[in-house]
Amino acid sequence: MNFELNLSTEELLKRTSKDCLIPKKMLDVDSIEYNNLKQGDKEALKHLVLAAKKMDEVFMQQDNAANLAFKKYLESESKSGNTDAEMTLKLFNAQIGMVAVDSEANKIYLAKGYQDILGKGFYPTDLSTEEFHNILISMLNNGEFDEVRNILNQRTMVIRDNNKLKALDYTEYFRDEFTYIAKHLEKASEYSTNKDFNEYLKLQVKALLENNPMLDAYADKKWAELQDTPLEFTISREQYADELTGTVMENEQLAKLLDENNITPISKDSLGARVGIVNKAGTAKLLEIKKYLPLLAQNMPFSEQYEQNISADDDEQQTMVDVDIVTLRGDEGTYRGGITVAQNLPNNDKLSLTIGGGRRNVYHRQIRTSNSPEALEKRQKRLNATLREEFHKYYNPEADHWFTIGHENAHSLGPKSGTEALGKYKNIIEENKADMGALALLDILQAQGMYTEDEVKQIIVTYAADNFLKAQPNLSQAHRVRTVMQSKYFLEKGAVKLDENNLIDINIGKMIPTAKEMLAEIIKVQLSQDFNTGEKYVLDNFVWTQEMETISKTLKEIDKSLNGTLQTPLADKLAQETLN
Repeated sequence: MNFELNLSTEELLKRTSKDCLIPKKMLDVDSIEYNNLKQGDKEALKHLVLAAKKMDEVFMQQDNAANLAFKKYLESESKSGNTDAEMTLKLFNAQIGMVAVDSEANKIYLAKGYQDILGKGFYPTDLSTEEFHNILISMLNNGEFDEVRNILNQRTMVIRDNNKLKALDYTEYFRDEFTYIAKHLEKASEYSTNKDFNEYLKLQVKALLENNPMLDAYADKKWAELQDTPLEFTISREQYADELTGTVMENEQLAKLLDENNITPISKDSLGARVGIVNKAGTAKLLEIKKYLPLLAQNMPFSEQYEQNISADDDEQQTMVDVDIVTLRGDEGTYRGGITVAQNLPNNDKLSLTIGGGRRNVYHRQIRTSNSPEALEKRQKRLNATLREEFHKYYNPEADHWFTIGHENAHSLGPKSGTEALGKYKNIIEENKADMGALALLDILQAQGMYTEDEVKQIIVTYAADNFLKAQPNLSQAHRVRTVMQSKYFLEKGAVKLDENNLIDINIGKMIPTAKEMLAEIIKVQLSQDFNTGEKYVLDNFVWTQEMETISKTLKEIDKSLNGTLQTPLADKLAQETLN
């Protein structure tokens, strides 16, 4: 395939500069974490790295049908001395794809003629929303219920089949890639020193090689039980990218047919991989909060009206680990204006939760820590320009980690099922719930002695100061949309405002009560199981205010970064050694 580069030389020079493309360094080759591993775990790590690396090829196909060909084109052109192609390849590798978004919510198209589409690579590239709906309606009227159910399943790639659509299970569509990954996971299980971890790897191998969703469930269930293992390996499955599947709830005729035939549309899983070394000290700190989870579940709004992942008398369904990251690949490693600092998996749509499985929180140490002199200087400059000085003493980057812990735990609180009916707004509302749960329950954790009064103030101030964005996002950015919704809500309630100097002023006493109000509204929306209710709630609150615009302009003047790139020296070395 022939491609034409979309960005000018000037734009490429800017976007690949040290000011705009910020590196995030994962574990180094001489890290103490790696050196302290037993020899067997070091050998296992080599194969885990290779398995994760192959997940890039899977994700790229899910993300855009032209990704692999474009990457090959860029590599060839770079070798031929095309410096523009070389810079474009640098951006492509950072965001793992030809279409992405930067920290200022700008869509970045690396090749001319290739746009972002709702169905990404999961669906035929020429499939419009209208045609998609009409084909499904026709198939349902023709009695093809099982095929429609497979098309709207989270683990299938969809292709054309004459005038119909056909679903191919991931294990079929990605057979070559999955076979390679399974081979190296099997090898890793032969070297790893931990029995439980090896059992999980072997279950994951089976799940990759056979079209049987229950095998995924067994692997997920075992993974969610892992607590005391030296190594971390995850195949993540998240649903933020696919924007086409959820649109079926907007078509009244189609939504009615699906409901009548008991078909629940579930957005496609984007696949990623994480490899790391479990940090025992960080994990011990995380586990301090675990004993409070049943109490937090009891204090969720309307808790008597739904089942939660955490029951009121049993918190054994939640494990937590802090991980030093060796590499993040596929969906995990896509640096598109930001990258995740933690995850709570499996999600509610996964079968493992129906067979007694729990959930697991994994925190990314290298993503959240940045204490270089340059980073500290930039942070202080931002505080001076955006936050009233009286609150500076409470601003603490570590408090952001505490807030993230609350956020990830809150994913296990609230309604366990039924939110698929919210369609494309499901993820926005769920992320909003997790944030508000993290804030709303702080008073309970303080009363239990988990946090001191000053630490609660640090969490509140750090959250409020960081909740203003550099740019207005679009509706496809669930994590950022929820941030705008919260800022608008807190501004309206008077918990946050801008003073006469356009600096953020926080009414600390109003923050937790306001979060409780918003959390209750969110739970009501989730319990409604109604698309229109969810849409109205999001659109009513997703309002870019003048205060947000004022802070946005200030942030853009201070911070020129547009994207980031992961540096994985230890993973690169291990992969090279193994391949040689």
